[in-house]
Amino acid sequence: MAGFSKKPDQNARARAEERQRRIEEAIREATEPERALVPSVVHLNEQKVRTRFLPKLQRHIARLPFAREALWAYYCARDSETPAAVRGVLLAALAYFVLPADAIPDVMAGLGFTDDAAVLAAVLAMVSANIRPAHKQAAEDALRAMRGESEP
Repeated sequence: MAGFSKKPDQNARARAEERQRRIEEAIREATEPERALVPSVVHLNEQKVRTRFLPKLQRHIARLPFAREALWAYYCARDSETPAAVRGVLLAALAYFVLPADAIPDVMAGLGFTDDAAVLAAVLAMVSANIRPAHKQAAEDALRAMRGESEP
């Protein structure tokens, strides 16, 4: 096989390594309290989430295996009884989800939401004790409504 080059494999490996680096950076940014809890950042994230989260979730509901968990985070972040630090990191993760440009573009088939899922999973692992039954019920109700399903 004269002329065969390993360059495409090297390029694919380099792209995969870059994607992994970006995912790790996004997780760090969303979970580091010194960034996520700055009041101006919390306010900005809250605005982004309030205006963009539900519309984006609705558009992509069929492709999001983590839609339920994203809604848990959304309803927990909106709950006035949720501690400020928890709200801050949840809003950071949800704001990452609504960003038009992130580590892996959402339009990439099969990969687009992996970084969003990783960020959300890391944050939910940190704050899972704050996700209450009321948040989960609100998420279930919202999912049914988005999918056009009636209540059980």
